[in-house]
Amino acid sequence: MKAGYNCCAVARSGERGARSGEREAGSREKEAGGTNSNEPNERQNFSERKRMNFVEEPDNLSVEQVASAMVGIYDRRGKRLEQYQDVIRERPVTLYLNGREMVTLLCAGHHLDELAAGFFYAEGFLNSPEDILGIDVNDEAGAVNVSAGGDVSIPESLWQKRTISSGCAKGSLFYFSLDALLSKPVKSDIRITPGQLLDRVEDLNRLSETYRRTHGVHNTALAEPDRVVLFRDDIGRHNAVDMIVGHVFLHGIPLWDKMLITTGRLTSEMLIKAAKVGIPVVVSRNTATSLAVELAVSLEVTLIGHVRAGKFTVYNGQERIDAGLPG
Repeated sequence: MKAGYNCCAVARSGERGARSGEREAGSREKEAGGTNSNEPNERQNFSERKRMNFVEEPDNLSVEQVASAMVGIYDRRGKRLEQYQDVIRERPVTLYLNGREMVTLLCAGHHLDELAAGFFYAEGFLNSPEDILGIDVNDEAGAVNVSAGGDVSIPESLWQKRTISSGCAKGSLFYFSLDALLSKPVKSDIRITPGQLLDRVEDLNRLSETYRRTHGVHNTALAEPDRVVLFRDDIGRHNAVDMIVGHVFLHGIPLWDKMLITTGRLTSEMLIKAAKVGIPVVVSRNTATSLAVELAVSLEVTLIGHVRAGKFTVYNGQERIDAGLPG
């Protein structure tokens, strides 16, 4: 890892990281009305990023996320067709906190600053963006170091008590913060019509070019009732959620009027991550687990699954569904 992390900065190492940093900076400055300096190791001030609070369109990362493999396609009669087929890239990325190795995630390898920030915040290692002194992303090495101030000794002391989640790529989840979370249920006046919910799920299905090419990623979106405001995808559903969490954490985006939409199963880790940042509605086209339903009741989160064929199932929080209005 590189030494000397600048206060409130993101640093990227390697050619791929430079290209990614330039693209992300250009997107942010376009929204903010600025210009792109195209510095290879551009450093971004977190407090400035937080003030932007812009709507981010999906990034075109398909070139970096997708590889090509020669495959043989067989039918029942044994007839074979050889052709190249797109496959999703998978790579290990190790997250460090103040230089200490904490966890290695298997992921698609993009938006690594958001992935690291979202992971450490959701697991209780960070409390506010001001805790972050800097993030050093080394794309080529597959390593991210979060330099943090404040007291992280308590979470670190419970490192061995982590729980391996049910998510793709065997994610880790630290349940030691659950008791404190349960004392803070999610409060929101958001109201969603059935038509709006179905439309936003359709939007999610349309947004991922990578999924259309590979069918190898989970899609996740942050949405208001009438629009999607942020989109991420990854080979692991928990990684995609961590990117969303990391983005809103770093940018200070208000969440009382938003919902999290995913293509993955609705598990307890999804509920915990959403509730930690104050997302009142969690939606998936897939089913929910029993612990997720229990947590949704305790945390006052509206939990919606089986969004298919113009219908959906509300496991908890029906008061936020406005069935009396047209969609």
